[in-house]
Amino acid sequence: MLDAKYFHDSLPELKEALRRRNTDPAVAAELARLSDRRRALILEGERLKAERNAVSQEIGQLKARAKSDPEAAKAADAKVLAMREVGDRIKAIDEELAVVQEGLDREAQSIANIPDASVPEGRGPDENREMRRWGTPQQFDFTPRDHVDLGERLGILDFARAGKLSGARFAVYLEQGAALERALIQFMLDTHARRNGYREVIPPFLVNRFSMTGTGQLPKFEEDLFKTGVGERELFLIPTSEVPLTNLVSDEILDLSALPLKFTAYSPCFRSEAGSYGKDTRGLIRQHQFQKVEMVKITPPETSFEELEGMTKDAEGILEALELPYRTMLLCTGDMGFAATKTYDIEVWLPSAGQYREISSCSNCGDFQARRAKIRYRPEPNGKPRFVHTLNGSGLAVGRTFIAILENFQDAGGNVKIPKPLHRYLEGAPGFHSEGGALWLRPLNRKF
Repeated sequence: MLDAKYFHDSLPELKEALRRRNTDPAVAAELARLSDRRRALILEGERLKAERNAVSQEIGQLKARAKSDPEAAKAADAKVLAMREVGDRIKAIDEELAVVQEGLDREAQSIANIPDASVPEGRGPDENREMRRWGTPQQFDFTPRDHVDLGERLGILDFARAGKLSGARFAVYLEQGAALERALIQFMLDTHARRNGYREVIPPFLVNRFSMTGTGQLPKFEEDLFKTGVGERELFLIPTSEVPLTNLVSDEILDLSALPLKFTAYSPCFRSEAGSYGKDTRGLIRQHQFQKVEMVKITPPETSFEELEGMTKDAEGILEALELPYRTMLLCTGDMGFAATKTYDIEVWLPSAGQYREISSCSNCGDFQARRAKIRYRPEPNGKPRFVHTLNGSGLAVGRTFIAILENFQDAGGNVKIPKPLHRYLEGAPGFHSEGGALWLRPLNRKF
């Protein structure tokens, strides 16, 4: 949620930010109207309450003289009647103020974060800016299969049985497929926790409405969320572990010495993919349930952009260790997520498509989420609390890493060579064969 100053003191800046975000600037006018009305009500209410307090003292003094002075008694009664009218007006102001505040909060929660000045202006993905590339896509002397064909030939993916269980956009990982997915999760967690300095967490995968609101999923994206309820208790299945990791410190005031906080977690992620009808319907690219290893940082404002660069390097490091070619894109204003002020997308090369596809998104959200989740810190002992900055990034999307390994390391026979960092997690597992220092994934030739 944006600082309220944008709705009154910085209205031109807000209108310009909305224009860069391709959002109707008329929204800013409504926010300014509500903000002005709120301010006027507060000032009028404070004036009337001050008047009531002062007159209450006068009434007390008049009543003290009333026994010896009949005129004082009359004056006291008149002032009591007048203050009843003032009290009614104060009550009406408080009621209107609650309505205005509710409207202001609702409008404010619907507005995306302000883009950082370094973010290029644009309307969509075609205007994102390529920052760098790593690795050279392999040239095959055969037509590379896609991960669906490879997975079904190897007997490690079963989409038909997943459909029987749950419907479209689900997958069953079998034997070596399950082992490879689990190995990727373990490798990513080990790398981030042991080498990159993140604290590993296993968070709840069901969270409350406050937590979803704190990171910006609610109220704007409620249609894209799965939720459940038992009795009157409402819980949401997390779309990413960014939600519980960021909210670990919601409604807290942190010590400066504790910052930056760095968390990593594996979780299943659940998304209805509302609005994506007809997109990526084949395979693992866009699922209702998928696995992801997440990184979250809680930082002082002064270092958040430096920490964003470091987080992006941490995600890139996973791909480099696995020898998967990628490129890193700086997203334009029209392609950034709702809560982000600056985002890098990392895209891995997929041979079957002949293109790069997103595998990680690393974002600095500034104080946008911190205001919603009430996360603050003290810059100095006994100092006034300030809002932290929050960052999040995929480290990585596990299913898409699974896809990239199958497609980039396949041979003409449909076997897959396993990257060396994963050997220690998979050697000796059924269906994985060691040959001359290499580890291969081959079919088990087993009927279901």
